[in-house]
Amino acid sequence: MTPPDLPTVQRARLERLLAAQLQWGTWLASVVTVLGMLLARWEGAPGAAGGLSLRSVDVMTAGIALFLLLPVFRLISMLVVFLRQRDRPFVALTALVLTIIGLGVALGLHWPG
Repeated sequence: MTPPDLPTVQRARLERLLAAQLQWGTWLASVVTVLGMLLARWEGAPGAAGGLSLRSVDVMTAGIALFLLLPVFRLISMLVVFLRQRDRPFVALTALVLTIIGLGVALGLHWPG
């Protein structure tokens, strides 16, 4: 989602930034998820209370949530870049996509049932 009129140097820098964001975000989400799994394994050891505790499930859920939020973080980064460049069509498009995602999350959280 990089605009075609960006100079080559800026485009390469932007792509490196987004790739690093994806790489580090993936590592962070993986580590958090694995920590939750290890915590569940440790809590389920013989002599322990057994089973998954709310704490280990919360840690695993946080890791999965981080995976799901990676594209949203990318959109927010791109919105900042487009705002700095005053690229109105891309700002509008990115803001529209973020709005649709936000409405989907809000409806999903507040939908009865």
